[in-house]
Amino acid sequence: MSADLGASADRADLRVAPVPRPRPADGSTPEPTALAAPAAVAQASDRGARIVAVAIALAWHVAIGLPAVLATRTQFTAPTVVLGGWVLVAVTGAVAGVRLLRGAPLPPWPLAGVLLAVDAAVFATVGERQLFTAANWVWGTLGWFFVLARWGRRVSGLVALLTTHALIALAAVLAYAPSTADLARYTMYVYGTFSLPVAVFAGSAVIVGLARDRAAAATAMHTLAAERAAAERGRQERRDRLALVGTASGRVLGELAAGEADPDDPEVQRRCVLAAARLRRLIAESDDVPDPLLHELRAAADLAERNGLPIDLVAIGNPPPLPVEIRRRLADPLTSLLADARGWARLTVVAGPDEVVVSLVTPDREGPDATGPPTEHEDGPVQQLYERDGDIRWAQTRWSG
Repeated sequence: MSADLGASADRADLRVAPVPRPRPADGSTPEPTALAAPAAVAQASDRGARIVAVAIALAWHVAIGLPAVLATRTQFTAPTVVLGGWVLVAVTGAVAGVRLLRGAPLPPWPLAGVLLAVDAAVFATVGERQLFTAANWVWGTLGWFFVLARWGRRVSGLVALLTTHALIALAAVLAYAPSTADLARYTMYVYGTFSLPVAVFAGSAVIVGLARDRAAAATAMHTLAAERAAAERGRQERRDRLALVGTASGRVLGELAAGEADPDDPEVQRRCVLAAARLRRLIAESDDVPDPLLHELRAAADLAERNGLPIDLVAIGNPPPLPVEIRRRLADPLTSLLADARGWARLTVVAGPDEVVVSLVTPDREGPDATGPPTEHEDGPVQQLYERDGDIRWAQTRWSG
């Protein structure tokens, strides 16, 4: 008996419990939402940049381009083409903006083809006098709609569209025999149409990437902190378990070593069985198994069988995930009674999604005079019920979620 207890104690000293992962308070398995945090932050940042891009494009097109077109429409070579192009771009931009804000994919090159066709038509019909005025709305507007068409893709595509736009404008300028001042204006307009859209396009991509990286770093730090806290908690729980075992097993082992206790004494044997059962259950607490409660009860039942007690263990249903403290309150009272059992024992576990009932039936060693009314008390969220009728002793622990 003492040798088995000593072996169990050696096993407790050598065994290292796995570091527990942080779990919700209800004991359920945590969802991997932390893994999606960087993507969620990047998506929120990208959505903010999309709103800005859509707002700039449509506001520039309506607030700046439309008044100028309406004010000088009679001076165009083909007013219908200029106004029709403005309407077509407005409708196309509105549809593209809605789809972009909803996250729906856009057909970039067909959309770009429509914009470039309008670009060429407006430059050809706006007239020489309006070539470098606000009435030639394609100068300042189309670059932002190119940004919408190429959003989320490589910046080289946007550069290609703006380059094509600049070449179309250059062809229109050269068609009117430009002066040196006209070429200087053209250079300034090209610089403006290139720099701002490309800066917003590339800057938004950089901001989204930085937001994703910072969110990933913050998530990693929080995960590391949670794992460190879990490791510390697991270390403290191991210390508590060893202290609990040392209180019972250390005392009886010390008495046996000092010759103060007789190994043949039934009371000493009962104390050894109880300490060994508690030790085995505490060791079983750290095992990573599908049903920790059943695993811990099987450990106690195995020890009882090794000490010559015939025992039946019946399990009905699957216990839900339970914290260690709840499992301990369900198993400890019955483990103590099992250490004192003689003759036979029957251990039953009935589990459901929101209730677990553990029952132990053993012969009543004190005979018919031990009958009495059942007693019941609560240990936190666990109810304990004891009853005896002179022939059997019945004990039950119950947890209700």
